[in-house]
Amino acid sequence: MVQEMISIRKFKEQDWKGTWQIIEPVLRAGETYPLSPTITAQEAYQAWVEMPSATYIALDESMRVVGSYYIKPNQPTMGAHVCNCGYIVAEGARGKGVATQMCEHSQREAVSQGFRAMQYNLVVSTNEGAVRLWKKQGFNLIGTLPGAFRHPRHGYVDAYVMYKQLDT
Repeated sequence: MVQEMISIRKFKEQDWKGTWQIIEPVLRAGETYPLSPTITAQEAYQAWVEMPSATYIALDESMRVVGSYYIKPNQPTMGAHVCNCGYIVAEGARGKGVATQMCEHSQREAVSQGFRAMQYNLVVSTNEGAVRLWKKQGFNLIGTLPGAFRHPRHGYVDAYVMYKQLDT
């Protein structure tokens, strides 16, 4: 795998157009996120930027958005020490280490924000690349939710809960 040189920084308002360009096709495909494939740009903005604690973008050498992730508490108050993240990489940047770099960045950010662990609540079983990457990053598959995701091509497929204690 050739590692793409990227920089990761906090999302700014002017980044939305580039961010929407990479997340829209993923959300429209309906294969990895439980959001509606008919989501509007404004609804996506709310889910990806406004609701999370923070959103980040990955930029390539030409300063194009090639990835984005958000971080937020997984649960309110008594469970708020565990965070949740969502990641999307631009189709043309996949397989170049962008997701790995964003995952590593998100773990450092999580620790700096006081989170003690990270949990992914709905990793779609057919998203084999993500499952493989999260395991490589030290996440444990702690539960299988049978038929929990309605995949547009495969029907009802399992989803995984994955968890990692962070080095704090």
